[in-house]
Amino acid sequence: MTLEERVARVRAALARESAAWGRPPRLIAVTKYSTVEQILPLENAGVTDIGENRVQAIRDKLPGLGGRFSVHLIGQLQSNKVKYIIRDVCMIHSLDHESLAREIDRQAQKANLRMPVLIQVNIAREPQKGGIEEENLFPFLRLCAGLPGLHVRGLMTMMPLGAEREIIEGYFARMRTLLDWCRQENMQGTDMTELSMGMSQDYDLAARHGATMVRVGSALFR
Repeated sequence: MTLEERVARVRAALARESAAWGRPPRLIAVTKYSTVEQILPLENAGVTDIGENRVQAIRDKLPGLGGRFSVHLIGQLQSNKVKYIIRDVCMIHSLDHESLAREIDRQAQKANLRMPVLIQVNIAREPQKGGIEEENLFPFLRLCAGLPGLHVRGLMTMMPLGAEREIIEGYFARMRTLLDWCRQENMQGTDMTELSMGMSQDYDLAARHGATMVRVGSALFR
């Protein structure tokens, strides 16, 4: 299959599974293993959102992308590296601790920005993964809502690799519930409309449970 055919296949599944929600999730192509030459054809396939895990990869690839893509930082971010990407990414998906929140706020204000961020939730409580635990979500959301350099747009999560699909569905459903609860709080400084969840192995289930963004890599690049 061509890249365009793989994109079309993913989009068809997203449209089918998200029908009850009124619109399909935004497709973010995960390009951490892709070169600039492999990324550029995404534009012809109608994909202009890409996700990168590492700050250095973003800095290396940006000159060759020519401003044609919106870059999402989807991997863990160290506070001391925020300054290197604060002007270059459209959203940070992996906000999960106070020191990082305060550094993003500081750097965003220096750059005269209000940085869109997602709070990462470790819904499966995996010790090796980033993200805050569910019971800490609301206190952390309140803290982030009070930082003027942040615009909290929603939540992000990652699923356990190799878990049964029915278990994954339960986690996705819980994340949607958490997002709805956050929205009902209606905190000033937040706009809880985004739910970034689902990857190549489970993007269809994520769409079924109300994801607004899915992060897909290997299903596009093979």
